[in-house]
Amino acid sequence: MGRPRLIILIRHAQSEGNKNREIHQTIPDHRVKLTSEGWNQAREAGRRLRALLRPDDTLQFYTSPYRRTRETTEGILETLTSDEPDPSPFKRSNMTVYEEPRLREQDFGNFQPCSAEMERMWQERADYGHFFYRIPNGESAADAYDRVSGFNESLWRQFGEDDFPSVCVLVTHGLMSRVFLMKWYHFSVEYFEDLRNVNHCEFLIMEKQADGGKYDLVNKLRTWSELRRERAALKAKEDKELADTGKEKEPKKLERQDTTQLPQRKWGGCPLGCDHGKNFKIRGDLAELRKHDENSANGFTHPGVNGNGNGTIASRRTPAKKIQGPSISDDSDDPHGAEPPHIDVTKAQEEVVSSPDGTPSYITIDDRLRNALKTPQKSSFLHTGRDFGGTYSGHASEEEVSETDAREQLAAKAARVKNGERSGAANGSTANGSTANGREPSRTRHSHANKLGDAPNSDQGSDGDNEAEDLDKAEREDRSIRGSVY
Repeated sequence: MGRPRLIILIRHAQSEGNKNREIHQTIPDHRVKLTSEGWNQAREAGRRLRALLRPDDTLQFYTSPYRRTRETTEGILETLTSDEPDPSPFKRSNMTVYEEPRLREQDFGNFQPCSAEMERMWQERADYGHFFYRIPNGESAADAYDRVSGFNESLWRQFGEDDFPSVCVLVTHGLMSRVFLMKWYHFSVEYFEDLRNVNHCEFLIMEKQADGGKYDLVNKLRTWSELRRERAALKAKEDKELADTGKEKEPKKLERQDTTQLPQRKWGGCPLGCDHGKNFKIRGDLAELRKHDENSANGFTHPGVNGNGNGTIASRRTPAKKIQGPSISDDSDDPHGAEPPHIDVTKAQEEVVSSPDGTPSYITIDDRLRNALKTPQKSSFLHTGRDFGGTYSGHASEEEVSETDAREQLAAKAARVKNGERSGAANGSTANGSTANGREPSRTRHSHANKLGDAPNSDQGSDGDNEAEDLDKAEREDRSIRGSVY
């Protein structure tokens, strides 16, 4: 089916909160139920919806999770699917109803205060602007616009499904209906604030165009500016009729009252008088700085906090402490008046600079040699392991050797294993203590790292028999599962 042919927005029926606003002081807004008149309005809305639809239409409902909107949806479905007076083509089993939290009412801040405070808040909202005014501990219409925008995008994605119903019904609230239309048709903030509220169970019908696929708003929205023009036109008509008949206009009840114009209420600041400075006093240095900034902005210059008149931030800082050297006289009362000690840096400049930023070092060459300030050298017997971390992965590895030495060592191992030798000859040594290639035995022996990658002690491995046994053990571990890093 694709996009539905109709999108219908319905405001909930009359609730107990519409009849008595003080009920919001004791009952949460989302638990306010319908009145008996509200149930009648909901059932009548179901009859009107049934007359509006085609027999082959399919429906899908989205409702706010508030109690009054869910009860309104139940009242609509009750008469829409009823077989009285005629059998209905719409069955409850063929409809889907979703609760959509993003269609909920504007948050008015949990339990509401007294009626006088609520009236003051409504007047403040009227002066500030209905769209951007945020209810204390609640939402603004701009906040509601954000979540309705997300719902519109989700709804538009569902329109892409082939089995989407032909009619989409949204049961929501008055302000949310206007915010929905504002997002859909890109209303301006000024036009939104000019819109009047929607009546209970009033339908706002959006019909899809046959050619372009866009949705036209069938209803004509009521605005406050239009109402003011109608009242002004009616008043002018009445005045003209009285002028033609020569009768005097009788003052209405409101006109008999005192029409003295009241001054505009000051909502911001301290409307009832300010006493915040009663227990607060600005620090003297901050007051002087503020005065300095104000005079600088006005083009005046005067000595700053530190007595200089250059208006810079540096002039406001307290002077840094100077290096206090040995006092010239014990009777000196000014510790800052003594001259600092003289430091000869010519010798240090001739030496090698030891600091990355070029700061001369005062450590002489003699001191360096005397204290042996050298970089520790790597031990020739320390094996770092195959991963260069000294880990278990390199416990059976040997130190780095040349390819020729490695081949000779492997050949010597193979010969020793083949002949079953257990003496120092396993290393290829001869009777005179030299190897087959004329090298010293110590040059061909290689220390093995343990499981942590550490080199053995110097007294270990000195005996040829023990070293051969260690080599055999390491070779067996290499071939076993226990000797594998995996």
